[in-house]
Amino acid sequence: MKRFLTIRRLSIMFFGAFAVLVVGIFVFQRYWMDPGDRCTAKGYWYDLETRICAQPIYIPDITGRPAGVTRAEASAQANEELVKLEDQVAADRRARVAATEAERARVEAMRQQ
Repeated sequence: MKRFLTIRRLSIMFFGAFAVLVVGIFVFQRYWMDPGDRCTAKGYWYDLETRICAQPIYIPDITGRPAGVTRAEASAQANEELVKLEDQVAADRRARVAATEAERARVEAMRQQ
């Protein structure tokens, strides 16, 4: 009587499964992990989920603030500019109100003559 799982067949199945696993590991390394290593070696960012190699963007290019200026410093500077603009608007408004009052006083003085 011959058995199906002889030592020779078991060893062939074992080495076949081993070979498939080794080839699978090399394929995984070559086509899944190596692109990330090549991307980071160029200085880019690699997203493992989407497998996208993207070039990083310099933050001052996006925000428009000078290099070396923190967000708080840039915000304080912008707030100073806004305060100056608000003061100018308030001064203009006061000047218009004063001019209007002076004109009303002049017209009222002309009516009383």
